[in-house]
Amino acid sequence: MSTERSKTAMHNPCTSYARSGVLRFLTRIKGAERLLTYFVATMLATASHAQDTFALPQGCEAFITVQGADCSVDHNFYCAGDPEGHKQRVSLDERGLTYVGTTDSATQWIRSFHPLSGHSERLADNPVDPASLTELIETGKDTYDFKTLSEEVGTTRYVGQDTLTGREVVIDDVSLAETEYSIAAFDADGTELWRSSGNEYISREWRMFLSGTATTVTPDGRFERNGAPKEFVFPSEDGFLSNKPKFGCGVVMSSFEVNP
Repeated sequence: MSTERSKTAMHNPCTSYARSGVLRFLTRIKGAERLLTYFVATMLATASHAQDTFALPQGCEAFITVQGADCSVDHNFYCAGDPEGHKQRVSLDERGLTYVGTTDSATQWIRSFHPLSGHSERLADNPVDPASLTELIETGKDTYDFKTLSEEVGTTRYVGQDTLTGREVVIDDVSLAETEYSIAAFDADGTELWRSSGNEYISREWRMFLSGTATTVTPDGRFERNGAPKEFVFPSEDGFLSNKPKFGCGVVMSSFEVNP
């Protein structure tokens, strides 16, 4: 699940701070990796200046900006020195930066930072069932079972699957394949934190997931979200690396943060 499970996401992993009270306690990073800390510091400094365009860290090059239906804008980029196939993504809404994350060529979630809660996560070694975009494309279905580690929220286990629906869609002249997904998150004791299901999209060309619709159930209630892409902006076009989301802003929606 995405954008970049936004599992982001994991393609876009959903974050455990959906549980009530966590937001009140997670206020700063404690021990983020050096590279992630560098990215975050640079991005937060950029956002604080209220510039119209988002400045990436030195040595990084963006390849697509995605404007979402849920008042979000994502910038996807590569950075020199990263392992081959790794991609970085940042997400912003009306408030500013909301997500920083990295995925690999298989779309496994590698690490992320969540500014709204102040917590970071990284993929634990030796997943029971690693996520694989290749398997999804070749067989039409991919299951996964992996854990993330966080000094702030502890260990979280994610179990789920992605399935190609067979439906191909074109959004803003970009061809995407629709997926159906289900995912559940559990704490270190095996207690279910939340579960989510819905539809997302994959780009075979970019080898990444993009958000879609989600229904998420937590101990605090049921949340709906539509983060489907509305517009794709390429490097030569106006609005590339824009700091400002264009669609769905100012609308009160029942939502749950689901982010890769």
